[in-house]
Amino acid sequence: MKATRIFHDKAVLPDGAIVEMTIWQLPHATSERAHGLKYSLFYGREGKRIVGYDNERGKGDHRHVHDVESWYRFVSAEQLVADFLADIERVKNEHHE
Repeated sequence: MKATRIFHDKAVLPDGAIVEMTIWQLPHATSERAHGLKYSLFYGREGKRIVGYDNERGKGDHRHVHDVESWYRFVSAEQLVADFLADIERVKNEHHE
């Protein structure tokens, strides 16, 4: 059985930046994805990621802010989206984007 996409949203902001979020429900949880979800959240422009959250195989839950990658503590899909959007706002405010 394949993963089922349970959430997808993509928006192009007025400044040209793209926000895209996709979350899949896996057929079963794994040791690496105990929450049973696979996700990819992207904020960037001109083909460059500024903020990203994902849990690709071999890395587990983690986030990218600019060029810094760090571990991410997954609590829920709702918290994941909230944290991602908060990081976008923080980065935009830091750089007045």
